Amino acid sequence: MSDRLDLRRRLHELAFRQAGYFSAAQAVEVGYSYQAQKYHVDRGNWVRIDRALFRLAEWPSSADDAYARWTVWSGTGVISFQSAADVHDLGDFDLGEVHLTVPEARPWAPGVVLHVAALDDGDVEDRGSYRVTTPTRTLLDLATTSVPQEQLSGAVRDALSSGRVGRSVLCRRMDDFGATAALRLERALAAVPAETR
Repeated sequence: MSDRLDLRRRLHELAFRQAGYFSAAQAVEVGYSYQAQKYHVDRGNWVRIDRALFRLAEWPSSADDAYARWTVWSGTGVISFQSAADVHDLGDFDLGEVHLTVPEARPWAPGVVLHVAALDDGDVEDRGSYRVTTPTRTLLDLATTSVPQEQLSGAVRDALSSGRVGRSVLCRRMDDFGATAALRLERALAAVPAETR
């Protein structure tokens, strides 16, 4: 009995850090066999969210559920690009799919857009149940995409006016993301009213 309680406690500690989500691999690491996982799903203790992805039953939903879910699914992913802009309230982007940066390529799944890159620790913020690129890194990433210039400019304006990104930091880093991204950011910065620079 104490072994079962210890297993349950360890799983709950893990799930609580991940908004109630956990993967089948994580459950195995805690000590739940695949047979035990099926048992808990069948009993209604766990909800199967996707293949090899679960959530504790009756976990309250929140606005960030999708970000926590895809982070657990990926194992090492960081919320990025348009999704990170949403987290930081920068600009106005279509949020149909969650954008996630992963360190190496992995199979595609519906509902997520994967970007492959190695992120420095300084480009990532911890939000508890998920990690997200910083506002500066988010703008630099967005500049490398085909998002309309007007949307990029809006995100840059929001970042500068809120004080979360400095103009000099963007200027210092934008050349590292390619000539096209640097040009797009220069245009965005030029469009920002002088009082918000």
